[in-house]
Amino acid sequence: MRRVKTTSATVLMVWLAGCSLLPESGSIIPWETESELAGDYETAIEADPMTVPEDLDSEAIQQAFPIPEVAVNLTIPVTGQAPRPAPLTAGSQLDAVRLQRLGNNSWAVVNVPPGQLWPQVRAFLVSSGIDVVGVDATGGLIDTGFVLLEDRSLEARFRFRVDSGVQRNTSELHVLQQNTAKDIDVGRWPENSDDADLEQTMLRNIAQFIANSAESAPVSMMAEKAMTGAGRIALEESVDGARLRLELPFNRAWAATEKGFADAGFRLDDKNRSAGLFYVTYLGPQGEDGSGWFGWMFGSEDDDPLIGKEFRVQLTTQTVSQVTINVLGAEGQSIGQLEQQGLLTLLQGNIT
Repeated sequence: MRRVKTTSATVLMVWLAGCSLLPESGSIIPWETESELAGDYETAIEADPMTVPEDLDSEAIQQAFPIPEVAVNLTIPVTGQAPRPAPLTAGSQLDAVRLQRLGNNSWAVVNVPPGQLWPQVRAFLVSSGIDVVGVDATGGLIDTGFVLLEDRSLEARFRFRVDSGVQRNTSELHVLQQNTAKDIDVGRWPENSDDADLEQTMLRNIAQFIANSAESAPVSMMAEKAMTGAGRIALEESVDGARLRLELPFNRAWAATEKGFADAGFRLDDKNRSAGLFYVTYLGPQGEDGSGWFGWMFGSEDDDPLIGKEFRVQLTTQTVSQVTINVLGAEGQSIGQLEQQGLLTLLQGNIT
C-alpha cells in the first residue's frame, strides 16, 4: 500500500433557502378535510405526480426532498446507560489519498465523498491536456480520448471510475487503460488494462494531484445526486443479534477484514478461508483514547474485560457483491449482545 502525503481537506457547504407564496384559496391544495387543512399531515393526501407529455423532457421534474433509503430496522436492547460514542478508528483517520492493491487490481481510496472527488478528476484531466469524450455520472465514469503520452509508442485512452468507498464519505477511484489498435471497437472497453504499468503510473499521478488539491476541491451537485456517500458497510442489529453487512465481493471483503484486525485491536491467530473463518484474540484499542471502552460498557473502571479473550469472526456470502460478518465465541457459540455490538463497531470503523 502506498500513502500519498497531503493536508486536510476543507468542504464548503452551501445552503440554499427559499420561500413560496400560496393564494388563500384552498382549491389548489391536495387536501380534502378541515383537519387536514389545519395541519394534520399524518393523514394528508399525497398529490399525484405531474404528468409530462411524451414529446417533452421530464428530466427536470424530480422530488424536491427525496426520501433516502433506510437500512434494516434496528432493535437495540435497552441497557439503562446512555450510549458512548465509538472510539476513534482507522476509518476516521484515513489519509486523504491511499493506494490499495488486491491481486492485479489497484485503486485509490480518497477521504472525500464521490461528489467531491468527481470534479477533482475532471480538473486533473483539464490540467493534463487530456480530452474528455464521455461522461456518465450515474455510473461514475469519465472516458478520455486517445492521447500519446511521453515515452510511449502507442496512443492510449483511459476510463476513470468513481465509486462510493467502504467507509462513509469516502470514495474509490479506479483507472482502466486501453491502447489504440487498427481494429479497435471504441464502443467497448477491455476487462483489464492493456498496459498495467501505464495504468499504475496514471493512478499514482492522479492520486498525487488529488492530494495536492484537497483543500480547494469543489463539489459536483450532479455527481452528488448520482453517487451516494453512505459507504458500503453497515451494522445491522436485531433481537437475534448483530452483524456487519459489507457490500463487497468475498475476495475483497476477506482481504479488507483481515487488514482491519490490527487497527481494530485484534490479533489474528489463524484463518480458514474456505470456511470463511478468522480466529482472533482481542487485545484492545491502541492508545489512550480507546482504553477502558468495554470497561465503561460493562460498568467497570478497569481495563476492557474482553482483553485476552478469543473469538471467531465469520464471513458469509449473501450475494455476489455482499458479505455479512459475525463475531462468535472461541468455540463458535453466541456471545452477549453488548460484546457483539462493541466488537463489530470496532471492526466496522477499520475495514477499508
